[in-house]
Amino acid sequence: MAAVDSFQLLYREAARSCSPYFETLALVGAVYAASKAVILLRDCCSLIRVHFLPRMIPSKKLAHRFGDWAVIYGASEPVAEAYAEELAKQRINLILVCQDHAAVSNTAATLSQNYAVETLVVSADFTVDRASSKPIKDVLRGKDIGLLVNCVDESLAFPQNLLEMPEQVLMDLVKRNIAVATLMTQLVLPGMVERSRGAVVNITSGACCRPLSSRVTLTACTGYLDQLSRALHLEYGNKGIFIQSLIPFQISSSGRHPSSALAAEGWFVPKPEVYAHHAISTLGVSNRTTGYWPHTLQYKFMKCIPEWIWILGSRMLFN
Repeated sequence: MAAVDSFQLLYREAARSCSPYFETLALVGAVYAASKAVILLRDCCSLIRVHFLPRMIPSKKLAHRFGDWAVIYGASEPVAEAYAEELAKQRINLILVCQDHAAVSNTAATLSQNYAVETLVVSADFTVDRASSKPIKDVLRGKDIGLLVNCVDESLAFPQNLLEMPEQVLMDLVKRNIAVATLMTQLVLPGMVERSRGAVVNITSGACCRPLSSRVTLTACTGYLDQLSRALHLEYGNKGIFIQSLIPFQISSSGRHPSSALAAEGWFVPKPEVYAHHAISTLGVSNRTTGYWPHTLQYKFMKCIPEWIWILGSRMLFN
């Protein structure tokens, strides 16, 4: 009993001497919990403001806010086609730019017939020579270009080891997804700045946020376009130009690659039409967003994971 009494006495004395530290630690814990609660509340409010309110509250038509014409670069990509259709629904005329005229000719004819808009198709292979931009300049002349949409190649999303890629293939990917997107922006911005209105949308990938194994070109190209969008917003945002970086995660390829995991549709892997319908409602609302609220949940979860754990998991998954 004496030993027990002595232990209890020792514990009481130790607790009395440490009580100021316990109070300090409790205060620090309370401040930390409160900060996390504020961040969670802020993220919930942002989710509602970006993804739900614009779809519930009517707004001015995009043609009135930005202009009568839109240029879609990479128009043969499923997401770009779906985005073009959403613009056509709002009676915006379209200029579809791609390497192969035949790849989008049917799309252009369908949109023109269904939505009574004017559609033009421009074939431009920038991997050949710099003169490829001349047909685009000729088409743009005299038109009220209000929107530019740049879309990265869907082929970037497939596993590609950098050392195994042919040099010419690598150079073509860099030109199409970095150089040309930058050039297209340079072509349309002067008219937008002159009219003090317009929007540039760069559809990239959530891969720009964290590195992925066997996805070097995807991470690099989308990272460049994401940073380009943010820099352009800083430079031209006060001139009436809205610059948006769309960073979606997986989107179904709508049967284009049926054997690929990218073609599996689901809640977190929407069809291009579903994604475009959600994404276009964020235009003019958020400068950097996934465009689709389930993807925003994925993005927030991904940012909570320490990078070393992310890299380890990526290596295990793709290997």
